Amino acid sequence: MLTKVVLASCVVLWISSCAVNSAEDLMTRALRLMSETPLIDGHNDLPWQFRKQFNNELNKVDLHTLSTTHTNIPKIKEGRLSAQFWSAYVPCDTQYKDAVRQTLEQIDVVHRMCEKYPETFMFASSSKEIRDAFAMNKVASLIGVEGGHSIDSSLGTLRTMYQLGVRYLTLTHSCNTPWADNWLVDTGSEPSEHNGLSLFGKQLILEMNRLGMLIDLAHVTVTVMNQVLDMSQAPVIFSHSSAYGVCPHKRNVPDEVLKRVREKKGVVMVNFYNDYVTCSKTANLSDVADHFDYIKKVAGADIIGFGGDYDGVTRLPEGLEDVSKVPNLVVELLRRGWTDEEVKAALGNNLLRVFEGVERVRDNLKGLKPDDVPIAYEDVQNPCRTSYGYTDDAGAVRSVSALTLLLTLALQMLVH
Repeated sequence: MLTKVVLASCVVLWISSCAVNSAEDLMTRALRLMSETPLIDGHNDLPWQFRKQFNNELNKVDLHTLSTTHTNIPKIKEGRLSAQFWSAYVPCDTQYKDAVRQTLEQIDVVHRMCEKYPETFMFASSSKEIRDAFAMNKVASLIGVEGGHSIDSSLGTLRTMYQLGVRYLTLTHSCNTPWADNWLVDTGSEPSEHNGLSLFGKQLILEMNRLGMLIDLAHVTVTVMNQVLDMSQAPVIFSHSSAYGVCPHKRNVPDEVLKRVREKKGVVMVNFYNDYVTCSKTANLSDVADHFDYIKKVAGADIIGFGGDYDGVTRLPEGLEDVSKVPNLVVELLRRGWTDEEVKAALGNNLLRVFEGVERVRDNLKGLKPDDVPIAYEDVQNPCRTSYGYTDDAGAVRSVSALTLLLTLALQMLVH
């Protein structure tokens, strides 16, 4: 009897040892993959926390010891983060007021963060610079502007932000702009104002293609998603959205759009916010992995990325509580049978492919002049806006602009 007990105990210990060794082997493999391919995250709101907690007084912040955010330098290093699109976000109630000023201040704080910690961060504005930073063991730091209200319906402001290093624009946040409908329209809580994109919204898409700025479709209606997928020459991104087929939240991406993103060679960067992961207040790491599996099943591993939304959300899954925990998700994907190449694609290769595709379209459009036809004044008229430069023949100009847009789209269809 004693012999059987001892033997049984040995078997239990052996099984436990195998499980531990297996987990350790998966973590070793995960960290190796993350050392070979940059982990590129599509959306982090640390700059908003700088404003919210410190009014952007970065001199009062020590990112080595900051403990009130999901993101700091030790967590970044432990999480093996290699490239980050930092969000230049300002709330919708700045629209028609000081959105442009506040957005410029958010762009400024990202630049200042990189200057303050040059041993950790390297400002980047191209796919090549992401690779360069990775080779130098620094975090490539890019900027995405979250919400079309931040450009105040101005192509000149869009171009200026591009010159300041902004490399994606999320077309809306949680409010309609004078040229695009936001995701809340699909919930029925807000009315559609443009049936997707207005004429100016379509001008903006073409100008973003010409500039080489990534188009981010997180936060827009399904109608806008499909309109952009129809007309953009360049691949698109969802910087922080998950799968509607797993959690039917209107901020997530439905199956038919996932398939179109695959055709467009774009990328959907999975959001970790509990409400978008499980459609409830609680979630765990496995629930997030379910979104990765689902998107892979519907549209393939080549459209998947990481878009954690750290420091922009209030609830995160158990096991993914902050930036340091991301390797745990890589381990889970490997445990589920993801190949090394599939994991590398999701880590960063997919986003790099998209970015390079956007840059190729930009290079192919170098002969085009900047679009300088402004939005119609009646579309943006409000007490905070002056009408300098607008004339009585603005309607005629708008008609010419519409004709030019139609001709441009027709030429694109002939080319493709």
